[in-house]
Amino acid sequence: MGEGAPKTFYLETFGCQMNVHDSEKVIGTLISEGYRQVDTVEEAGLILYNTCSIRDKAEQKVFHRLADYKKLQAQGKKFGVLGCVAQQEGDKIFERAPHVSMVCGSASYRKLPELLVQIEAGKRATGLDDRRTDECFETEFTARTNPHRGYITIIEGCDKFCAYCVVPFTRGKERSRTSDSVLAEARQMADLGYTDIQLLGQNVNSYKDPAGKRSFAELLAAVGQVAGVRRVRFTTSHPRDFGQDIVAAIDSIEALCDHVHLPVQSGSTRVLHAMQRLYTREQYLERVSWMKAAQRDISLTTDIIVGFPGETEHDFEQTLTLLEAVGFDGVFGFKYSPRPNTPALDLDDAVPEEEKARRLAVLLEKQREIQRLRNRRHHDQILEVMVEGENQARGQWFGRTSQNKIMNFTVPEGLSPALGSYLPVRTTASFPNSLVGQMVI
Repeated sequence: MGEGAPKTFYLETFGCQMNVHDSEKVIGTLISEGYRQVDTVEEAGLILYNTCSIRDKAEQKVFHRLADYKKLQAQGKKFGVLGCVAQQEGDKIFERAPHVSMVCGSASYRKLPELLVQIEAGKRATGLDDRRTDECFETEFTARTNPHRGYITIIEGCDKFCAYCVVPFTRGKERSRTSDSVLAEARQMADLGYTDIQLLGQNVNSYKDPAGKRSFAELLAAVGQVAGVRRVRFTTSHPRDFGQDIVAAIDSIEALCDHVHLPVQSGSTRVLHAMQRLYTREQYLERVSWMKAAQRDISLTTDIIVGFPGETEHDFEQTLTLLEAVGFDGVFGFKYSPRPNTPALDLDDAVPEEEKARRLAVLLEKQREIQRLRNRRHHDQILEVMVEGENQARGQWFGRTSQNKIMNFTVPEGLSPALGSYLPVRTTASFPNSLVGQMVI
């Protein structure tokens, strides 16, 4: 990035949808500052990694990348680490990888333009001091990668301090955008042709409008009524703040998708207490009962951690019985992984790694059978599918239903559906992780 040379950058993203959308905003900011995005590390003058620290493997992958590309420093390339690992490790990153020029946590993305000026001048730049900020990263320069489906972050940070989770330490305290700001962005996206909008937050339903105009459920409903918007999703919800008004909104606004992701983490109240999850098994099941009583068939997915310190075989059995009681449409299962700065690090009675692996395998196998049975209920139903692509080898198209189910389907000969269009598809078969169907004319 010599003086007068084109300013180019390459960005690789690790982790969750929040990170993916953060990267879209970071990319837009860089482009607005005169940079051009390139497809390979070799073409780039600035190499950035937007990082995740939820699990140790994602964290280690970043440091492996940095070690692999150290040799490129001699070519004048500069390196930056963004996101959760940046906030977690801070200046230690400069010690582990001296060729890094910039370390910036997500709460400091608003300062990216001035940080870029510093590294362009040959200085090291850090943005690590803003976790107590009340401001969100709002920018008009968002480089969205999908022309039909887009994200809007409505709340950043987390105040829940679950015993296993590093997010409150890396993303800072909860801070919400005004509902007017969110709606303005939703209308702008609709005007640009976006029909599928997903509202994001570490705990999206913990949203609190700084202007006091709308609750989370009211904001959901308002986004769902924006002209041109066909689908509205939201993730991730926390059971503690999940109210009946959210279910009522889904029931009353057609554009709100009939899918809720509500992480439970464990089926044992004792383990939930140790995890500092702030609810009991019974309270979680009460929220499930609200959804099952809804007029719409709401698909429910969840996250589960096995092998949390002190989890007994009886605790694990309670998680398995919860799977049966709820009938989840999907489960993201994980082995407990100790993370820096979290209260769980001080807990005794660790579960052996091989036992964690066994429990996870049992959990996923049981859930696979539940999903096989759950997906059968869609047989012969006509479902609306948003077209996402074509699998030419199989002679099928694919997309998602309102319930967030993957649908692989055929179309009449000679037809070629437009990506982003919505089609009626009759379900003809199902598998644990997908549906199969035929387009209805």
